[in-house]
Amino acid sequence: MLEIRWHSRAGQGAVTGAKGLADVVAGTGKQVQAFAFYGSAKRGTAMTAYNRVDDSPILNHEKFMKPDYVLVIDPGLTFITDICVNEKVDTKYIITTHLSKEELIAKKPELKGKEVYVLDCIRISLDTIGKPIPNAPMLGALMKVSNMLDLDYFLDAFIKILGKKLPQKIIDANKEAIIRAYNEVK
Repeated sequence: MLEIRWHSRAGQGAVTGAKGLADVVAGTGKQVQAFAFYGSAKRGTAMTAYNRVDDSPILNHEKFMKPDYVLVIDPGLTFITDICVNEKVDTKYIITTHLSKEELIAKKPELKGKEVYVLDCIRISLDTIGKPIPNAPMLGALMKVSNMLDLDYFLDAFIKILGKKLPQKIIDANKEAIIRAYNEVK
């Protein structure tokens, strides 16, 4: 079973990102879960969202997991929450930051020796979407790092999902953000 934990602040799109990922993956015939845990429903409050993906029915409905991927879409949460909690030896971290990987690890020594990928999802979302909602860029980075789905397949499926509720201009901006993040994640 593949498990993904998102670290975010309420309003940054982690729940929407987790649900969008689940919708796309469900279209491949896999079993999926997407859910969130909020300490408070106020915008800006730290929160976590989760995905599970498997070929078989998923019977576990607990929020606790040993994630294969940890996605941090708010840079500050890297330093004020325990993003490494319940990690596996091979957990991969994709972290939004303006720092280089080396600078980040120097400031967050717990990440030393772990598989860490960095990119500035907030900058990408500001440049493409015009708002600091970094969920779409994080999905692009996840597609690159995980090889979960082919980028073209993911984009086509994700755009169909967005097309049900967003205008074309926003859909195009999200597509650009996903592609840019896919290309920029290091």
